[in-house]
Amino acid sequence: MNASPESLIRSEILAMSAYAVPSSAGMVKLDAMENPYTLPDSLRREIGELVASCEINRYPDPSAPALKRRLRMEMKISDEYDILLGNGSDELIQIMIQACARQGATIMAPGPTFAMYRQYAVIAGLDYVGVPLAPDFSIDLDGFLSAMRQYRPAIVFISYPNNPTGNLFSADAMERILTEAPGLVVVDEAYQPFADGTFMTRLPEFQNLVMLRTVSKLGLAGLRLGYAVALPDWVSQFNKVRSPYNVNVLTQLIAERVLAHGGVLREQALAIRVERAKLASALGSMSDVIPFPSEANFILARVPDAPLVHEGLRQRGILIKNLHGMHPLLDQCVRFTIGTPAENVLLIEALRAILNTRGVAVADRVG
Repeated sequence: MNASPESLIRSEILAMSAYAVPSSAGMVKLDAMENPYTLPDSLRREIGELVASCEINRYPDPSAPALKRRLRMEMKISDEYDILLGNGSDELIQIMIQACARQGATIMAPGPTFAMYRQYAVIAGLDYVGVPLAPDFSIDLDGFLSAMRQYRPAIVFISYPNNPTGNLFSADAMERILTEAPGLVVVDEAYQPFADGTFMTRLPEFQNLVMLRTVSKLGLAGLRLGYAVALPDWVSQFNKVRSPYNVNVLTQLIAERVLAHGGVLREQALAIRVERAKLASALGSMSDVIPFPSEANFILARVPDAPLVHEGLRQRGILIKNLHGMHPLLDQCVRFTIGTPAENVLLIEALRAILNTRGVAVADRVG
């Protein structure tokens, strides 16, 4: 046999890197935008009893009626629109791209943004166009509209708030893009629980609008559940691409039960907002750190030496995300997930120690 990966795998796949997840055992985990709070003991016991009675020998109901009803109630989704469930919102991104993967099609997004838009476009064999944001991380509307006219994208993805910058784009800019887009516009609201804006209520205005959300950031990341909301005509086509039984029975049962206690998740989201303000203030008090405004559950910040800060925190048992080198606009940037009050205090103390040590080291070299 002469078969090898190099002889069979597409060149663009060979050139890619697999998504890397660092080991977090024993670490303060502030790198993956997770909710740091666990569920109340009473709700955990309720989930335990539910799981104990689950018929895991049977396939899940692919239509997940109870979960969809709960999502409609909690997220105020009109019956006029259909819901597509996925194994995390990542799978839904892939489904929509695959469904629209005509030869020569293009996927577009402002950048920097969520890496999986590009990743899934490449996997589907499509062109991807990332239109740079302005230096203040706002959408360069003229540049974006010009790129849309040139490339005629099948799908435009807009992360709202944007990952990794944390900001909400101008509603006026979003409206112009929705109005002039030749294809679908997917507004990815993964971080909506921590923001003051949403386009879910704007669905009636735009037939090409698809809303994408996840329960991961709410505190259910381990369940891997995402959902898309759109007109039934769109969802019926996406369903043809969806794998059968893609949302397992445990995810369906537990998500429905936790969402029935939605007040718990809303209280946790509020606590994260409060901690975000405190962390932003503490970061802003450091002369060498520039935190950027955020409406997500993380804060992007520019530091003097991002690799040094990342490694220094790792050595102190704290994981964050180093974004330096991933995009020109992210030069010397790191991303801090909002943790518990105690975790945020540890982060600030460790960051101050690293920056002070760096200052001494620089002074010694100069001397």
